[in-house]
Amino acid sequence: MTLLSIVVPVYNEEANIEPLYEAVNGVLQKIKDRYDWEFVFTDNCSTDSSFERLEQLAARDPRVRVYRFSRNFGFQRSILTGYRLARGAAAAQIDCDLQDPPALILDFVRLWEAGYKIVFGVRRSRPETLHLRVMRHVFYRLIAWLSTDNLPPDAGDFRLIDRCVLDLLHDYHNEAPYLRGYIASLGYRQIGVSYDRAERRAGKSAFRLGSLINLALDGIVSHSIMPLRLASFAGLALSALALLAMIAYLVRYQASWPPGFATLVMLMLISLAMNAIFLGIIGEYLARVYRQVKPGPLTIVDRYIDRGPGERATAAGGSRMVAGIVLPKKESTGEFAPNRASDSD
Repeated sequence: MTLLSIVVPVYNEEANIEPLYEAVNGVLQKIKDRYDWEFVFTDNCSTDSSFERLEQLAARDPRVRVYRFSRNFGFQRSILTGYRLARGAAAAQIDCDLQDPPALILDFVRLWEAGYKIVFGVRRSRPETLHLRVMRHVFYRLIAWLSTDNLPPDAGDFRLIDRCVLDLLHDYHNEAPYLRGYIASLGYRQIGVSYDRAERRAGKSAFRLGSLINLALDGIVSHSIMPLRLASFAGLALSALALLAMIAYLVRYQASWPPGFATLVMLMLISLAMNAIFLGIIGEYLARVYRQVKPGPLTIVDRYIDRGPGERATAAGGSRMVAGIVLPKKESTGEFAPNRASDSD
């Protein structure tokens, strides 16, 4: 049967792991005649008992695969690691806090079967404070305006993507990935499904205001060089203003200036304008160099549980890099090789 991968990033979600697992399993039971599924949990070095809960889950269900990082590599890298390790013909990503409804995965699958390569959830409403709603609303419209790509507004990371997109993510190199923008920019046929986001069931969100601002900056920098263009335009505008100011000073105030004052003013104005122009030009080149930079490992896995190719591995036997992910070698075979799966498994 066709294999679906359910990618779940985890950070301090000990109380939500079991409810999420049960909820997703219950939903996917409705299509068990056509699909099999696996869970790919990426534990971002949780400080609570999340990994122990995942170990218990994997012990009783071989479809559960668990990867614990050596440190917190960030939410977006955690998702990208899950995508790269997914073996399914498609992968659905869902947060562990159950704010996104697992039942919507069936709608994602139905639209994927209809030919859409990317199906994403569009948040119609969400339980949060007014100032956060306003900030999100402004950010989504701002990045859509700045970007040359068609980025859907109010779309988060709750989505299903086809194997062709998963394979492209193996070659996606960005030290600060912004997946919702990159996936939307690929040009594949995509569609959004509106839904209302629920309250968090347990625990506290690890996403504070500072994390949201950093994510917003990553999104703008990753998908637009418009700020750098604005720097260039500002430099040209300042140059024009400096020229006009110099002419005005020379015409109206030269007679009343002390000796040498006009020279100092003109040099300062010219210096400011030239600095602005040069910074804009340097920024243009840096934007292109930045796109070619190849970062280090995407994530480093300290321990993992994979009951498919083998048993639990530790770092004792050395490590190897797979798809940008540093994985400990298996004690039994000495290596690990996640598949880029075909349409069936």
